Parts: sequence; structure tokens; C-alpha cells
Amino acid sequence: VQLQASGGGLVQAGGSLRLSCAASGRTVSRGVMAWFRQAPGKEREFVAALNWIGGSGGDTRYADSVKERFTISKDSAKNTAYLQMDSLKPEDTAVYYCAARNNWVISTILSHYNYWGQGTQVTVSS
Repeated sequence: VQLQASGGGLVQAGGSLRLSCAASGRTVSRGVMAWFRQAPGKEREFVAALNWIGGSGGDTRYADSVKERFTISKDSAKNTAYLQMDSLKPEDTAVYYCAARNNWVISTILSHYNYWGQGTQVTVSS
């Protein structure tokens, strides 16, 4: 499975961005797609995840720091996951990575994910 992340950019505080993660290659009938981020000088951290079985979405989970502001979704027909980011703050500045795992159970742990995209830069100015 190959993941291609896109949609990053420069935005002012309070603005919005939508990240996309297009999956190609082997198709899995169930799994988890997630977003992580890494700010300069910090470790990569969990942002949001969504699981699915077949064409139906299931549960979602968010980091406390992004709850009520970020929304993860998936378009099964396009094999693409999205991260809608609203009310952005300067502390959201980071490189955002999409990741996927074949197990249906949502995990916030990096090492539990089998596949990673290349990352897309999000910069929020104050």
C-alpha cells in the first residue's frame, strides 16, 4: 500500500486547511487510517484516526489538542482519507503524516502502523 499526502500550506491562525491521503496498491477490506504530526524538535504525535470495514466507516479518535477542531473522514470510492482542520492555531504547525494499518483496532502508537505517507507541511501564522 502506498500513501500520498497532500493539502498542506501556510494559513493564518483561525483559518482552515484540508489534508488528503490517497491510498494505492493493495486494497484492504478493513483497517485504520490515521494522521500524525511532527513539529520541529518534537516527537511525532497522534492526531486522529478512523477505522472501517468494507465500505463503511466506523469509529474515530482524536488527540485532545485537536478535538472539536479537526475532523477525519474517508471516501471509500476514492480510497482517500481526509483531515479537515478548522480554527487552526500556531501550535498546529508541523509536518503531517498519514498512516495506515491492516488491523481494525484504532491505535495511537506509531509502531502499530504498517504504511506511511511522505508528509505535508502545515504552517499556521499568528
